[in-house]
Amino acid sequence: MSVDLPEYYFRVRENGAFVFRVDTENRQRRIEMDQIAVINIKNGDVKPHGGRELSPGDMKVIKEWMAERVALLAQRDIDDIHRAVDYLNLTAHWAQTRATDDQLENVTDALLLAMHDLRTVLVRKKAERLLRKD
Repeated sequence: MSVDLPEYYFRVRENGAFVFRVDTENRQRRIEMDQIAVINIKNGDVKPHGGRELSPGDMKVIKEWMAERVALLAQRDIDDIHRAVDYLNLTAHWAQTRATDDQLENVTDALLLAMHDLRTVLVRKKAERLLRKD
Protein backbone atom coordinates (compact mmCIF):
# COMPACT_ATOMS: atom_id res chain seq x y z
CA MET A 1 0.00 0.00 0.00
CA SER A 2 1.21 3.49 -0.82
CA VAL A 3 2.83 5.51 1.94
CA ASP A 4 1.54 8.73 0.33
CA LEU A 5 -2.10 8.42 1.28
CA PRO A 6 -4.26 11.53 1.07
CA GLU A 7 -5.01 13.39 4.27
CA TYR A 8 -8.75 13.18 3.61
CA TYR A 9 -11.03 10.49 2.23
CA PHE A 10 -14.49 11.18 0.83
CA ARG A 11 -16.95 8.28 0.89
CA VAL A 12 -19.43 9.25 -1.79
CA ARG A 13 -23.12 8.83 -1.13
CA GLU A 14 -26.16 9.78 -3.17
CA ASN A 15 -26.32 13.48 -2.25
CA GLY A 16 -22.79 14.12 -1.07
CA ALA A 17 -20.20 12.32 1.02
CA PHE A 18 -18.90 11.41 4.42
CA VAL A 19 -15.55 13.07 5.06
CA PHE A 20 -12.80 11.21 6.90
CA ARG A 21 -9.38 12.32 8.07
CA VAL A 22 -6.85 9.62 7.23
CA ASP A 23 -4.25 8.84 9.90
CA THR A 24 -1.27 6.56 9.35
CA GLU A 25 0.89 8.14 12.06
CA ASN A 26 0.03 5.74 14.85
CA ARG A 27 2.04 3.10 16.71
CA GLN A 28 0.54 0.16 14.84
CA ARG A 29 1.08 1.83 11.44
CA ARG A 30 -2.52 1.06 10.64
CA ILE A 31 -4.69 3.22 8.49
CA GLU A 32 -7.28 4.90 10.65
CA MET A 33 -10.11 6.94 9.22
CA ASP A 34 -11.83 9.37 11.56
CA GLN A 35 -15.12 10.77 10.26
CA ILE A 36 -15.07 14.55 10.55
CA ALA A 37 -18.06 15.72 8.50
CA VAL A 38 -21.06 14.94 6.34
CA ILE A 39 -21.55 17.02 3.21
CA ASN A 40 -24.57 17.54 1.00
CA ILE A 41 -23.74 18.51 -2.58
CA LYS A 42 -27.28 19.58 -3.48
CA ASN A 43 -27.56 22.32 -0.87
CA GLY A 44 -23.86 22.90 -0.09
CA ASP A 45 -24.32 21.96 3.56
CA VAL A 46 -21.27 20.84 5.57
CA LYS A 47 -22.07 19.34 8.98
CA PRO A 48 -19.22 18.57 11.36
CA HIS A 49 -19.45 15.05 12.74
CA GLY A 50 -19.52 14.22 16.42
CA GLY A 51 -19.49 17.73 17.81
CA ARG A 52 -16.11 18.60 16.35
CA GLU A 53 -15.10 21.87 14.79
CA LEU A 54 -13.69 21.89 11.29
CA SER A 55 -10.50 23.87 10.76
CA PRO A 56 -10.15 26.38 7.94
CA GLY A 57 -7.87 23.79 6.28
CA ASP A 58 -10.59 21.13 6.59
CA MET A 59 -13.15 23.50 5.08
CA LYS A 60 -10.82 24.45 2.22
CA VAL A 61 -10.28 20.80 1.25
CA ILE A 62 -14.00 20.03 1.61
CA LYS A 63 -15.05 23.02 -0.53
CA GLU A 64 -12.48 22.09 -3.21
CA TRP A 65 -13.77 18.50 -3.26
CA MET A 66 -17.36 19.74 -3.50
CA ALA A 67 -16.53 21.98 -6.47
CA GLU A 68 -14.71 19.12 -8.22
CA ARG A 69 -17.59 16.75 -7.49
CA VAL A 70 -20.22 19.16 -8.87
CA ALA A 71 -18.15 19.56 -12.05
CA LEU A 72 -17.75 15.78 -12.39
CA LEU A 73 -21.48 15.17 -11.93
CA ALA A 74 -22.29 17.86 -14.52
CA GLN A 75 -19.90 16.21 -16.99
CA ARG A 76 -21.53 12.83 -16.32
CA ASP A 77 -24.96 14.35 -17.01
CA ILE A 78 -23.81 15.58 -20.42
CA ASP A 79 -22.17 12.23 -21.17
CA ASP A 80 -25.47 10.50 -20.30
CA ILE A 81 -27.36 12.77 -22.70
CA HIS A 82 -24.90 12.05 -25.51
CA ARG A 83 -25.40 8.34 -24.81
CA ALA A 84 -29.17 8.87 -24.96
CA VAL A 85 -28.78 10.35 -28.46
CA ASP A 86 -26.79 7.25 -29.44
CA TYR A 87 -29.49 5.01 -27.94
CA LEU A 88 -32.18 6.84 -29.91
CA ASN A 89 -30.20 6.27 -33.11
CA LEU A 90 -29.65 2.60 -32.24
CA THR A 91 -33.34 2.26 -31.39
CA ALA A 92 -34.35 3.73 -34.76
CA HIS A 93 -32.05 1.30 -36.52
CA TRP A 94 -33.40 -1.61 -34.47
CA ALA A 95 -37.01 -0.62 -35.20
CA GLN A 96 -36.29 -0.38 -38.90
CA THR A 97 -34.18 -3.49 -39.34
CA ARG A 98 -34.72 -6.09 -36.61
CA ALA A 99 -37.79 -5.42 -34.49
CA THR A 100 -40.68 -7.84 -34.72
CA ASP A 101 -44.27 -6.65 -34.78
CA ASP A 102 -44.74 -7.86 -31.20
CA GLN A 103 -41.62 -6.03 -30.02
CA LEU A 104 -42.75 -2.83 -31.71
CA GLU A 105 -46.21 -3.18 -30.21
CA ASN A 106 -44.59 -3.56 -26.80
CA VAL A 107 -42.54 -0.31 -26.96
CA THR A 108 -44.11 2.01 -29.53
CA ASP A 109 -46.56 3.92 -27.29
CA ALA A 110 -44.01 4.43 -24.51
CA LEU A 111 -41.37 5.60 -26.99
CA LEU A 112 -43.74 7.92 -28.82
CA LEU A 113 -44.93 9.55 -25.57
CA ALA A 114 -41.38 9.93 -24.25
CA MET A 115 -40.17 11.41 -27.55
CA HIS A 116 -43.17 13.75 -27.72
CA ASP A 117 -42.51 14.93 -24.17
CA LEU A 118 -38.81 15.44 -24.93
CA ARG A 119 -39.58 17.28 -28.17
CA THR A 120 -42.04 19.59 -26.39
CA VAL A 121 -39.48 20.48 -23.71
CA LEU A 122 -36.66 20.99 -26.23
CA VAL A 123 -38.77 23.20 -28.52
CA ARG A 124 -39.95 25.33 -25.56
CA LYS A 125 -36.39 25.71 -24.20
CA LYS A 126 -35.05 26.59 -27.66
CA ALA A 127 -37.74 29.26 -28.06
CA GLU A 128 -36.87 30.70 -24.64
CA ARG A 129 -33.18 30.90 -25.57
CA LEU A 130 -34.00 32.59 -28.89
CA LEU A 131 -36.25 35.14 -27.17
CA ARG A 132 -33.53 35.99 -24.63
CA LYS A 133 -31.03 36.67 -27.44
CA ASP A 134 -33.29 39.32 -29.01
